[in-house]
Amino acid sequence: MGMGVRCKGERMYTPSMRDLLSTYIFLIPVIVGFLSEIVKIVSEGITRGAWHEGFFRSGGMPSTHSAFVTSLLIVVWQHAGLDSIEFAIAFVIASLFWYDAMVSRKEIGEQAKVLNQLQKLSVLKERIGHSLKEVIGGIVFGAGVTLGLLFLL
Repeated sequence: MGMGVRCKGERMYTPSMRDLLSTYIFLIPVIVGFLSEIVKIVSEGITRGAWHEGFFRSGGMPSTHSAFVTSLLIVVWQHAGLDSIEFAIAFVIASLFWYDAMVSRKEIGEQAKVLNQLQKLSVLKERIGHSLKEVIGGIVFGAGVTLGLLFLL
């Protein structure tokens, strides 16, 4: 028995992806996050031969965090408007994510390098943050995919 919605006196109706995204617009940032991870695997595989590192690891191009919050920001803008308190909150959160990805997490990675050299071990993960290029790549990727999906709706 398939999933669907049965209306009185009508045959079974299965919602399309378009119906789901129109109804649950906040699924778009989740889709953007997964697509960003797939792009990151392909990108890292081609440039560094690091196919084995898999989904949801720190660092890399594009920044999934940046893509996700950019997508969320655009979805909130479309849903609530630029002059809404929801958009203001989403913008502040996105700004914090972008800053954290470029500055805080990158600095933690630099400290890990120094600690690994002092210990003469490579125990601490050194690739934690993102470069400006990776964050901008995430912003552009997130905005592009989100606007494309919204256009299709």
